[in-house]
Amino acid sequence: MSRILAIDFGKKRTGIAVTDELQIIASGLTTVNTEELLPFLKDYISKEKVALFLVGLPKQMNNTDSESEVLIAPFLAKLQKEIPNIPVKRIDERFTSKMALQTMIAGGMKKKQRRNKALVDEISATIILQSYLYSKF
Repeated sequence: MSRILAIDFGKKRTGIAVTDELQIIASGLTTVNTEELLPFLKDYISKEKVALFLVGLPKQMNNTDSESEVLIAPFLAKLQKEIPNIPVKRIDERFTSKMALQTMIAGGMKKKQRRNKALVDEISATIILQSYLYSKF
């Protein structure tokens, strides 16, 4: 089988998570500078089979698009143009950053470690991916 790759897109940094080949377990992969995201994805798919890109869909509480969507739309257009053979699915990402921080606290991370925004982004991508996996069952 192939993997599912989740993307928590950010203006500066983007968190990335991936499943195992059986698409059962979601794990944080890394955080990359957003400007390096497309080259990173191209390199990754040259080494691993990826069946689907999950991209976080930032929504406001009233269900309207977040301001971040303005940044994500051009990236998605480039992604579909550069890697047209892998479908993209959008997943609601509301509260994932808060959930990531709660996960870090529950895991016993010290305050200094929790300030690591790159780790928060990676955990957020993992939460997006895990919620997708749960929704399949």
